[in-house]
Order: sequence, then C-alpha cells, then structure tokens
Amino acid sequence: MAVTLERSSWPDSACDQGGLSSRAAAEAYVGGVCFKLGPPTLIGAELEWLTAGPTGARPTLHQLTSALGPHAPTSLAPASPAFPLPGGSAVTIEPGGQIELSSAPFADPMELTRQLRADAARLRELLATSDITVTAAAADAHRPAERLLRLPRYAAMERAFAGIGPFGALMMCNTAATQVSVDAGADAAQVRARWTALYVLGPALIAAFACSPTLHGIPCGDWASQRMRTWLRLDPARTRPPVSDWAEPITSYARWALDVPLLCVRCTEPEADWSPPPGATFADWLSGALDDEVGRRPTRADLDYHLTTLFPPVRASGHLEVRYLDTQPGESWTTPIHLFDALLSTPEVVAEATALAAPVAGEWATAARCGLLDPQVRRVAVEVLELAADHARTPAAAQELADAAQRCRQARSPVDKLNGTDGPR
Repeated sequence: MAVTLERSSWPDSACDQGGLSSRAAAEAYVGGVCFKLGPPTLIGAELEWLTAGPTGARPTLHQLTSALGPHAPTSLAPASPAFPLPGGSAVTIEPGGQIELSSAPFADPMELTRQLRADAARLRELLATSDITVTAAAADAHRPAERLLRLPRYAAMERAFAGIGPFGALMMCNTAATQVSVDAGADAAQVRARWTALYVLGPALIAAFACSPTLHGIPCGDWASQRMRTWLRLDPARTRPPVSDWAEPITSYARWALDVPLLCVRCTEPEADWSPPPGATFADWLSGALDDEVGRRPTRADLDYHLTTLFPPVRASGHLEVRYLDTQPGESWTTPIHLFDALLSTPEVVAEATALAAPVAGEWATAARCGLLDPQVRRVAVEVLELAADHARTPAAAQELADAAQRCRQARSPVDKLNGTDGPR
C-alpha cells in the first residue's frame, strides 16, 4: 500500500480543488478519508532499503532513473509512467536515495510476501544494471546525511527540521523502515479497538525488531533503535499525537491533523519557496490567518497533501500504516507481516494482544533505547509474539513467529540473529 492516501477510492477525490467551508467540514473530510470503513480483510507492506553505488557512495539520481526505467517514480522522472513491478509494488525514492517498494494490498499474507519477494528480486536486478546495490539496514552507519532529491517538499522539510538538531536530516536521508498496512475496521468501535491495539503494542514491538544501534552523525547515546530515536526527537507535534487521551480516534485524529503545524505549502511558481509561516497550522490557514502570507485559502487537495506530512507511529491513510519498525535484515521482513495479520485476526485476539501489551504502553523511549534488555519490555514482546504464533494462518508463519519469540526470550536483536552473535549482555 502506498504511503500517500489512496485517492482513487475517495468519494470526494483529491482532484477536487474545492474549498473547505469550515473547520467542522475539514474535520469531517479528514475522518472520512483517513478511516475507510469496511470489513478488515487486506494487508500490505512497504520495504525500504539503503542504496549505494559501486564505490559505496550514494547513487546519483540519473543512475537511479536509468536503472528503474518505466518503473521510476515521478519524483525522479516527471514524465515517467511509474509502472508498478510485476507483483503490483510501486517504487518510490526517499530524500537520501533510499528505495522503497509499496505493495499492493492482498487478502492473503502469504501471497503478499510471495509477490513482494519477487518484486524485491526484480528491483535488485534493475538496480544492478547501474551498479546500484541495496542494503537491508534501518540506519546508515557510515555516510553523513545527504539529500539527493531537490524537490520543494524536501527543501521545506529540511528547513523546518533544521532548528531541531541533526535528527531531521538523519531521518530523511539515513534511515529506513519496514511498514505494515492493515484495514482500519468495519465500524467506529472496531476502528477504535484496532487503532488502540497498534499503539499499545508499539513499544514492545519496537524492542522486538530493533536493529539499528549505529547511525552516522547521531548525538552520543546508546540506543537499540537509533532510527526510532530520530522520530522520537524530531518534531513531537507531528510525530507523537496524544493518542492516550483519544476516546474516538476518527474524530480525534482529524482534530489533531488540523492543529499540526504546516510543513509546506505547495506553490505553482517555479523555484518557489514552499516553507509556511513558522508555527502556522492548517487550521490557521483555513481560518484566514495566513491570507496575507499565502494569498489564498486551502482546498481539499491542500488538506490531502498536509495529511501526507504527518508522521505518527501509526498513520491513518484510509487504512492504518504501522510505521514504528526498523527495516529488518535479510528476508526477515516477512515476520512483521505475519505478526500483524495474526494479532488483528479477530476482535478477541485484538483485545488479548492489547491487554498483554498494556504494562509497557507508552514506553516508547525505553523500548527504543534499551530494546530487549529491559526485562518488562522483553517479557511483553515474548508474550505478544507467542500469541501471534498461536493465531498464525499457516504452520510456516507460526514457526516464524515462534522463532522470533525465542529470539526475544534470549534478548537477542534481529541483527544479532543475522550475524550469529549472542548480542549485548
């Protein structure tokens, strides 16, 4: 599933440039497009990798465009048809040259992993034609942050994050994630249960899959997931919504989204600066407070775009995007797919998973810093993985999840497992 919202499925298309009559209308619009209601049957994933040319340096945009051909995203080649790969995955490029596959949604997680694996192999073949290699690493341990994409969006992001320290540039250019996307739910009650579960599970699962202890240019400090550290320290108003206070995620997400400061305001003029007035929110723009600076009121398309600049650990994009896991080493990205498929398989399992993870809910920093070396976080991670193994769709998926539970029980990170080491003591 693509990171951006699935516009073609919206009753009111993002292509509709109509204005928004009021804040209430804008909140209702956000609730409708960010939480598409229906029986939860589909699952998708996004895989990100670091890229390098033959010398180890970042590949050039020309090399990437040439290698990808008709699959190149329009961010690289505006005239590209941006065809998906044979398995349905779309290719995108992140600011630092990281490459991403966004799968099509599937009803069967085994079919999802099969198609993603084939598309990943095809992607490597394409990149090899330009001597580009990919590395399944959540953090770039060797190269300083360097932005390759020169788009106005990323220039505005860079300026907005520059005052926070190095975390913005590092997040944009030197990190990668494994993301899983699931349907929101059939009705408001089911959405609330699934949304709550994904947030409550976050700390335990961050620790279970943390594998980025080293990140070039990060301030001093030992963290199991330096990638997650960048998100926690980046821009709390944008990355850490107060979900513990949300009784109804659909309405609360809409309110929160309008009050997050604008990251950029799109302009049609070439070379225009997309940076908004400092601290201005979408609600400010909607109310007319930015009439002098921007010169126009926002449209639905502007609101659609603003929603893509929100980076919470779980993002509502019609479906729910789980964004808090490190890129997994090797082929072990299949484990999170089977994990979320199992944990969200029935309302009863959702409730049990939420109850198991509740003791460490909110311990995001502890989980990212200490990982599995925190005893309580490790215990919860093991219990959650064992629950998932009990409800996996296939024996193979159950064994994969049981193996992950055993790894966590021994307090080993995914990268330790890959390298055959015992991990930190």
